[in-house]
Amino acid sequence: MRLSEHDLRQLDEAAIEALEEAPLRALAVTLLADLKEAHDRLGQDPSNSSRPSGSQAPWEYASGSDTPDEAETDSTAGQAPDQTAPAEPSAATDTRPGNGEKPAGKPGKRPGAPGHGRQVDLPVHQEITHSPDACSCCGQPFPPDAPVKGYTARYELEVAAPTSGAPGLEIRHSKHLYQQRQCTCGQWSRAIPGRAEKENNWQVELTEWHLAGPTLVALICALSLRLRVSRRGIQEFFADWLGVKLGIAAINQCLHEAGRAVEPVVERDILPLIREADLLQVDETGWKEHGKLLWLWVFTCTSATLFCIGRRSRELLHKTLGTAFVGWLMSDGFWAYRDYDQRLRCLAHLIRKARGLEQSLNRQAQRFGTRSLELFEYLLGQVYQAREGPQPPERLYVKNLEVLDAFNNLCVDHWDCAHKKTRELAREFTHDWEAIWAILEYPLLPITNNLAEQALRHWVISRRISFGTRTSQGSRAFSALASCFALPPASLQSSLLASVIETCRKRNISPWPYLAEVVKQRRKGQPAPMLPEPVAAS
Repeated sequence: MRLSEHDLRQLDEAAIEALEEAPLRALAVTLLADLKEAHDRLGQDPSNSSRPSGSQAPWEYASGSDTPDEAETDSTAGQAPDQTAPAEPSAATDTRPGNGEKPAGKPGKRPGAPGHGRQVDLPVHQEITHSPDACSCCGQPFPPDAPVKGYTARYELEVAAPTSGAPGLEIRHSKHLYQQRQCTCGQWSRAIPGRAEKENNWQVELTEWHLAGPTLVALICALSLRLRVSRRGIQEFFADWLGVKLGIAAINQCLHEAGRAVEPVVERDILPLIREADLLQVDETGWKEHGKLLWLWVFTCTSATLFCIGRRSRELLHKTLGTAFVGWLMSDGFWAYRDYDQRLRCLAHLIRKARGLEQSLNRQAQRFGTRSLELFEYLLGQVYQAREGPQPPERLYVKNLEVLDAFNNLCVDHWDCAHKKTRELAREFTHDWEAIWAILEYPLLPITNNLAEQALRHWVISRRISFGTRTSQGSRAFSALASCFALPPASLQSSLLASVIETCRKRNISPWPYLAEVVKQRRKGQPAPMLPEPVAAS
């Protein structure tokens, strides 16, 4: 826009009437240009611009012709394990009857105040005894008549199939009894609940000393991450349907614990597949972490998907892929992708931008947009024909060299065009010329970045509900490996749970039994089991 808000505030009828003919004509031309640009902006939608599909009002695609079908790079929504309901009013502004003004202070129990513990009101379905196998001092096995006594116990809630064999789920309440035995050497040895070693940047414990069992943790992850249920919604569901009372903090702890449990899976099983992929599709979308703007990245190939939360920077891209990535990289127009030689551009983005120019009120923009769309239609028609032919595809770039040279000259002519959108699209064509037309050399490669956008779609919708995450640990549990890359946690986060869930879905296996087994083994301090192999679709 040529006239700023400050300029328009000074313009009124009196100011216009006072102008001479020449400056009045110049003002009219400026106002006409601004009016056309404003109309162009009003006419933009996901079909003719880079606006996200979620920005369209529901009634605008009610007919079904323009349904939102992909997550754009500048959309703003997403789901995370630490999503919570809007924050309650702080203690400093608590005006409940009888309370009056309460001074702000550190949250939590005050020193000397009575504590609160969990009341065990569910019937215990089974008791499980844990006894040491050998002496912790001399290492000898215990004789059968060795003295034994209990020293502690814990309760565990777990989801299991009904004992009746009927379909469904039921909660099993177990009491784990831990014993100590005396060796002939006089040493008393204890059976101890499993516990994983401390890990960098994780505050949540990974231990068997936890109320929620591994399958229950997997169920909480399913409700939160796949069904987009809030913490309070999960709490209400368990209380109403399963008769289980879980606190918000316990539910949040389960999600963070699951994220910590699967971190080795991402480092060991998923990240190498991403870095060695022959064809990798990448996309990114806005993400909020406690009000701070970050980006949710997705890297997806045929057998794995990796999510990262961090800055939209070359550093994050290089830390994830490395500088020696040699596969094909399908992406949008973000400049950092140009560091990789074998690159493909998503043509759907460019076609939408060209369509927006064709619908513009600016004649120069109209002509450039129409010419771009005609070129895409002509060349993509040849690509589709080459894909269907029985013979190996011919080199379409050389065949259409004259047409492409003419269009390249047209883009150069519009480099300094007065119309902003036309100028930007012309420069985008020239900057990414080889990546855009690589499809003519290799017609069997994909034309759009739909796989990456579809992988983001679920989390984009969820983010609109949760408004992102609230802590760096929540971002890390949700979705690249802060400890692996030796960067501050806020600068590069792995969407660990999302990566494992989407990778399992891509392999046609249910992620929840695998997630439960990972949590079970990691709580014992054991390595995480390998990702299951892909299953052929039936």
